Amino acid sequence: MKLIRFGPAGAERPGLQLADGRRIDTSAIGGDYDEAFFAGDGMARLAAWTTTHADSAPNVPDNVRLGPPLCRPSKIVCVGLNYRDHAAESGMALPTEPVIFFKATSAIIGPNDDVIIPRGSEKTDWEVELAIVIGAKASYVDEADALRHVAGYVLHNDYSERAFQLERGGQWVKGKSCDTFAPLGPFIATPDELPDVGALAMWLTVNGERKQDGNTRELVFGVPTLVSYISQFMTLLPGDVISTGTPAGVAMGHKPPRFLHDGDVVALGIAGLGESRQHVRAYR
Repeated sequence: MKLIRFGPAGAERPGLQLADGRRIDTSAIGGDYDEAFFAGDGMARLAAWTTTHADSAPNVPDNVRLGPPLCRPSKIVCVGLNYRDHAAESGMALPTEPVIFFKATSAIIGPNDDVIIPRGSEKTDWEVELAIVIGAKASYVDEADALRHVAGYVLHNDYSERAFQLERGGQWVKGKSCDTFAPLGPFIATPDELPDVGALAMWLTVNGERKQDGNTRELVFGVPTLVSYISQFMTLLPGDVISTGTPAGVAMGHKPPRFLHDGDVVALGIAGLGESRQHVRAYR
């Protein structure tokens, strides 16, 4: 299944994108795609409802805004330096354990919403990333059991303000959490939609110029390792998001760097997870 949410910001409704590309309203199942939905029998109810009601469900017009495909989760856990080529362009050694940090959930927006360069920013950067959506409470999970705790996967652009992140002291979270810095979607794909999450092509362009061209096979730490590892330090709740890192090609890695400016257009995609596009706007 491919879970979507649609409608005005703050008033989104749940839906599905079907195999033929049609989008339908699934509000009739009751509730939204939130922690209670993923923690309970929401996914099973949705699958059963779709079998009998997909043909008669209301269509979602193509011109309706897509929101983030899940309600605001309890946390976004990000993983740094998790692609071999990105660590190399950053001039840093490969980590021996996952480098984890947080991104504020207030940064979440829809996949095609505008991204706002924060006030005082001169180094706003992009990062195409595979993100994991947790489907069952995970605490001290063994790696062999980790995938049983995954509801699905989603495309994420982990925007960063590099000066805030690296030059202002403290933790990376400052440069990761600005409003609009977490576009998610267009949909959450359940694991059966992705035959091999460890071999997904991924790309990102700025104003039509290819900047990132990678593949999840270059991950230092894969999905089962990350879910298990993070669960040793905190409980992962249903609906939580783990963003798994970015390949080479971020603005900071270019020589000279060319960071984002008002009017730029960033497009990105991952095989099986669709595409998104953000227009970059200056803070006003």
